[in-house]
Amino acid sequence: MHDLKLIRETPDAFDKGMAGRGLQPQAATILDLDVKRRDAQTRMQVMQSRRNEASKEIGKIKGQGGDATALIEEVQSLKDGLAAAEAEERECAETLQSILESLPNIPFDDVPVGADEDANVEIRRVGTPPEMKEAQQHFEIGEALGQMDFETAVTMSGARFVLLKGQLARLERALACFMLDTHTGANGYTETVPPYLVRDNAMYGTGQLPKFTEDLFHTDEGFWLIPTAEVPMTNIAADRIWEADDLPMRFTAWTPCFRSEAGAAGRDTRGMIRMHQFSKVEMVSITHPDKSVEELERMTDCAEGILKSLGLAFRTVVLSTGDMGFGARKTYDIEVWLPGQEAYREISSCSNCGDFQARRMKARFRTPGEKGTRFVHTLNGSGLAVGRTLIAVLENYRQEDGSVAIPDVLQPYMGGADRIELPNR
Repeated sequence: MHDLKLIRETPDAFDKGMAGRGLQPQAATILDLDVKRRDAQTRMQVMQSRRNEASKEIGKIKGQGGDATALIEEVQSLKDGLAAAEAEERECAETLQSILESLPNIPFDDVPVGADEDANVEIRRVGTPPEMKEAQQHFEIGEALGQMDFETAVTMSGARFVLLKGQLARLERALACFMLDTHTGANGYTETVPPYLVRDNAMYGTGQLPKFTEDLFHTDEGFWLIPTAEVPMTNIAADRIWEADDLPMRFTAWTPCFRSEAGAAGRDTRGMIRMHQFSKVEMVSITHPDKSVEELERMTDCAEGILKSLGLAFRTVVLSTGDMGFGARKTYDIEVWLPGQEAYREISSCSNCGDFQARRMKARFRTPGEKGTRFVHTLNGSGLAVGRTLIAVLENYRQEDGSVAIPDVLQPYMGGADRIELPNR
């Protein structure tokens, strides 16, 4: 949600931010509605004041046996005028709210301006992609191992689902546990087990509703299945006034995520890259506004650290204004090297949302000695997408004999095993 006061004060800057998002100027429309709404409010106050005065005068006149017909007619007229002004104020307020909640966040000034991913800027590469004679894609490796079953999943659930078995199922769990242990131990995040079903207000608070309804799964009982643990963890701060000393709050969770993948027809149709159900270790930070810029760098470093520990080559890019998510002011995407595709693919996205989500959630803090409250800043990042990390391990650690070596840091989580063998070996 946008700060209406800021739009009043800096309409040109607001329109510049919208232009970076590929949108037409919005400030004039917003401010016109704002003026009409406030004018209606003023008229309501004037009419209500006069109505109260006239009502008192009527009482006095009647008490003295006089004729109050004219005043009675005035009160009725004021009543009708009030109803009309209230209707106008309500219509302007609803339209204004609808516009403000539909507009994406304003990018930071250092975000590259561009229409799409072609304008993203690579800022670093870490590690060297392995040289492989016959690189294979993860689904070829997983099916050869007999532990990645798409056909059975289709019979149960349809396309974009998978059944993992045996050592691959354990490898996914191992990856998640390693990530959680790292983020809670070395990185200072508090582990949570949040709800996987949330109500409208939670989805609205983080910006999924009302704009992205078609991307979500909904139950008959009125719940939404979370598309990411960002939703419940960020909403921990909702409808609260925190103390400045409470900040920063850092949370992490390993949860299933559910996405309809609307608009993804024809993209990554084979394998586990784009699923309706997948698991992810998510990081969320609730910070002081003065600290959110450095918190984004810290969060991104935490995500990158997982890939470094796993020995996986990756690159980090800053997303352009046209490629960023709806609620973000700045986003770093971390892309891991997949030999089977001979390409870097996204495995983490870390975003600073500023006070955009906090305004929707009414998440504020107060500082001793200062008047009033301020909105917190919220950040979120994948630490990492577990299924995509499993894909990266399979493709980068596949051996010439078809087995898959297990990275050293994962072996304690795999019962000491150092590789996943082909069947009958």
